[in-house]
Amino acid sequence: QVQLVESGGGLVQAGESLRLSCAATGETFSTYVMGWFRQAPGKDREFVAAISWGGGSTFYADSVKGRFTISRDNAKNTVYLQMNSLKPEDTAVYYCAATRSWGRQSVVTMTTLYNTWGQGTQVTVSS
Repeated sequence: QVQLVESGGGLVQAGESLRLSCAATGETFSTYVMGWFRQAPGKDREFVAAISWGGGSTFYADSVKGRFTISRDNAKNTVYLQMNSLKPEDTAVYYCAATRSWGRQSVVTMTTLYNTWGQGTQVTVSS
């Protein structure tokens, strides 16, 4: 099983950017679909973005489309989330997650599809 560690969170002002990283160790990283999720206080964990094994396909939540970009470097066993034009409503703990499955967007966005999770990294956007 793969192990995941996120980094790159922090406190920024609205309109600024952050890049989150998720480093994987253990099993072959390129055999995993990777996702980013987030959870704000008092809210359910929600899908942000996902990327297929080789990086050729991606999905995004409507709330981040056009502002966030998910990418991966299989040689470095790392998945990234570039977040631009950040808004206060983006404030949350961000988690990366791994699964061996890929499918329609309605499937890939489900938290239950993912069986390995990182510990999370806090992103706070001030207005």
